Amino acid sequence: MNPLYFDHAATTPVDPVVAETMLAALRLANPASPHAAGREAASQVEAARARVAARVGARPEELTWTSGATEADNLAILGSQSLDDPGHIVCARTEHKAVLDPVRQLERAGWRVSWLKPGADAVVDAATVLDAVRPDTRLVTVMHVNNETGAVQDIGRIGQALADHPAVFHVDAAQSLAWLPIDVQAMGIDLLALSAHKCHGPAGVGALVHRRGRARLRPLLFGGGQERGLRPGTLPVHQLLGFAKAVERLDADPDAPARVASLRERLWAGLADVGGVLRNGDRETCAPHILNVTLTGVQGESLVYSLPDVLMSQGSACTAGGDEASYVLRALGRSDAEARASLRLSLGRGTTAADVDAVGQRICGAVRRLRGLAPLCPPMQRSA
Repeated sequence: MNPLYFDHAATTPVDPVVAETMLAALRLANPASPHAAGREAASQVEAARARVAARVGARPEELTWTSGATEADNLAILGSQSLDDPGHIVCARTEHKAVLDPVRQLERAGWRVSWLKPGADAVVDAATVLDAVRPDTRLVTVMHVNNETGAVQDIGRIGQALADHPAVFHVDAAQSLAWLPIDVQAMGIDLLALSAHKCHGPAGVGALVHRRGRARLRPLLFGGGQERGLRPGTLPVHQLLGFAKAVERLDADPDAPARVASLRERLWAGLADVGGVLRNGDRETCAPHILNVTLTGVQGESLVYSLPDVLMSQGSACTAGGDEASYVLRALGRSDAEARASLRLSLGRGTTAADVDAVGQRICGAVRRLRGLAPLCPPMQRSA
């Protein structure tokens, strides 16, 4: 059987047109070189910067290239705050590790953190976020789309409410760039982290958008003057141009979000037939491409390994391999057993109805086999 790829939230296959762009760019010179070839490379880098910035409503000079969203998140959080002058932070418990870990670093340095839990729909309510903001709040960080459940946060409402507050508003948008509209100006976002490999671009490149006049950043790396001194090092021209081409290619298929959301619901309907299936999140507040389900009576890890022809995951690829049950699902109220019985199925722009039907049938068949071999609990009579 041909493998079926349902792990787009971990990484998306590189668009062939993007790969061609990158291959041609490998012949370009160092954009920091003063000769003609260097100037040509620099010109193409700036065109790429303008293209990616425009996608999120930013000016080109507000975008700094990074190695990915993880570096962008760290630069945003640690670069905008001082370890020596503790204040207050508002952060959701369901953030990506690239946000949680630097926030915890500040907490260890004496910062006070209000850790927020999501509702039953996996969304951290905007009112809850705003109620947690205090006069001494320096940083509010809420991701746009959760990488495990696909829950979409009301970023615009939060950002607009913070417009007159001195706190910096940081948003991880790695999972939303390919699927939802983003406008840093309209949504009041001060610092926005982006990643290329979540939108059919190359891994190893991302960006931090730093809205002018809203926060001062200090570098975390030293050794050169590139990127206005914020992110030193020779720019990987082929990756930057690949990122920009991937962003450009998103516009070639404007109907993709609605089409993929419909396929996600088709997949949910197919999985629900096996019984004892819980949906982690709500369809009305979920990004188009992610479906997270708990299949009671089985171990998610057993499902993954019993279906080598279905490429899927139990949760974030950044925490794969650990023994701990998903902290995101436990924050929703799932037990450790339920969290370990969960799968994240993430679709892409190339996913078809035939793919969805095949995956649904294979998973349901595997669930029935595993429940028969070693039932952990009686299957529920209906899905929720």
